[in-house]
Amino acid sequence: MVLSTVSSVSSIDFFWKGLAIGFAIAAPVGPIGVLCIRRTLADGRMAGLLSGLGAATADAMYGGIAGFGLTLISDFLVAYAVWIQVLGGGFLCYLGVKTFLETPADNAATPNSRLVGAYGSTVLLTLTNPATILSFVAVFAGLGLASSEHNYGAASVLVAGVFLGSGLWWLLLSGGVSFFRNRFTVRWLSWVNRLSGVVLVAFGMIALSSTVLTNR
Repeated sequence: MVLSTVSSVSSIDFFWKGLAIGFAIAAPVGPIGVLCIRRTLADGRMAGLLSGLGAATADAMYGGIAGFGLTLISDFLVAYAVWIQVLGGGFLCYLGVKTFLETPADNAATPNSRLVGAYGSTVLLTLTNPATILSFVAVFAGLGLASSEHNYGAASVLVAGVFLGSGLWWLLLSGGVSFFRNRFTVRWLSWVNRLSGVVLVAFGMIALSSTVLTNR
């Protein structure tokens, strides 16, 4: 009974730590944040939220790889980090150009295929940043969960916390931005598209240039 209580307290502790880690990882403004804001304004709260949840899903996947000691996968990601980052930078540039050229719609209806695309694109975009898994390896090691077969339960709770913490940030961001959505005219949305497109291309170019500099 005592052991069960201690285990329960430990799981709750890991959950709250995961929640804080997920929220902290998601909160800094980056390309996913730009996409979430832009898609919320253009396509509605659900499109923005799903964009964020795509990133949260990828974070949870990387957290699971680190927490469960899946070294074969993590070693592969680290070994091919440069090529994966090139893919991510190119994809960001593509999204930036596509966003820049996109014409805002007058109606609020968003096709389901577009919602699926919003989610899938941010899953892919986040997975093309291999540095994320190194961050999770460091965090899990600091919490005593690195590659230990006896900590799978704690690792699962922590990963769930990471996903929910990240998801909470995207819920707050998309909800807050959607509050101002009706104040944006089609003309203003056109400028949002152009500014977002330029920012995304800039992020993509930074990612591509960093791979060149690190491999000189």
